[in-house]
Amino acid sequence: MKTALWLYMFLFLAFFDLHAQYPVLTPFAISLGAAPAFIGWMMGIYALTHLPGNLIAGGLIDRHGSRRYIIFSLTAAGIVLLLQAHVQWPWQLLVLRSISGFVLAFLSPACLALLASLSRDPVTQGKYMSGHGVIHTLASVLSPAAGAFIVANTGFSGTFQSLGWLLILTGLMAYLSLPKRAPVPANSASPETGDKKETDARLPFSLRLYLLPFAIACSQGILFFEIPLRESGKASILSTGLLFSVVSLGALITLCMLFLNRYEPYPRVAFGMLGFALCFYALAGIGQIPLTAILFILGLCKGILFPALSSLFIELSGGTRLGRVFSYQSIAMSLGSFAGPIAAGQLRAFISPYFIAFVLLMVVLMLLPNQRRPVERIRPADQPIST
Repeated sequence: MKTALWLYMFLFLAFFDLHAQYPVLTPFAISLGAAPAFIGWMMGIYALTHLPGNLIAGGLIDRHGSRRYIIFSLTAAGIVLLLQAHVQWPWQLLVLRSISGFVLAFLSPACLALLASLSRDPVTQGKYMSGHGVIHTLASVLSPAAGAFIVANTGFSGTFQSLGWLLILTGLMAYLSLPKRAPVPANSASPETGDKKETDARLPFSLRLYLLPFAIACSQGILFFEIPLRESGKASILSTGLLFSVVSLGALITLCMLFLNRYEPYPRVAFGMLGFALCFYALAGIGQIPLTAILFILGLCKGILFPALSSLFIELSGGTRLGRVFSYQSIAMSLGSFAGPIAAGQLRAFISPYFIAFVLLMVVLMLLPNQRRPVERIRPADQPIST
């Protein structure tokens, strides 16, 4: 439990730092002279460069554990932000965002695998996933408005420097606080044993399930692209930050309902996906409903969906190869986060990007395979591997 508490604190600081950039990046790119299409590529390239990092992370986390990759990801991302404070041309921002996408690709699968390995009980693992979601969402409630406030008082350069030092400090705290001997995901092989299982990348469920995180990330990427550009890009940074906080506030409410973990993850995922899709339909075509109300309901659905999705992957994997399970999830989300802003930037003159998100979510929901029976769970190794 002590490790979980430390990890939650590091996650809060990291997510606070990262989400504080959401209302800042688009205005910053516009100030550098970037066009909307370029901004779409800038946001998408961050997700695209997640892919090689995710591919590398899965096997390494299963072999060595999560600690070193959490520290590397936080520290390297902080250094990139310090460099971002001195950007003067759009292409420089594009390059730094691509580097940031690579180094941060290790963070999410490492944290999720470490949390899942702290318990063998599915309900407790579900609570850890909900706790991860609560921390993530609590940070995202506060950080967009905080980022807008910081940039209003210190400018873009001061904001990126502050956020960069915060990430570096968080990486240092993780180095000093996370145990050097931490549990590794189940069915992981020790480097000394040479167990052939360590190279087995097969998963005991249909890869079609990864369409779920792809569609979710794609729709979120569209939302993050469109909200700052409302009112022809003339909306204030502060109002944009507050709207992002409304989404996070809704998610925080349902994430705190820990009794939801008693229900099977499959119906929770299906219900959350349906609510997500209907919210995007409302954003696309129902002008009578206030924007804040739609975003709040979207957040409620998000709070149901994300821990349920992680619990579903843990359940269906039987607690094995968690590094690969969550790295593949991150890959799917990276592809979605790349495709969403790109599609929005290229097609927004012809069709509402929100409607694209609605159609995608509904198609994936209809294709959702009914894999509800968990495989036999394998106990984690009793002897943890030294990191």
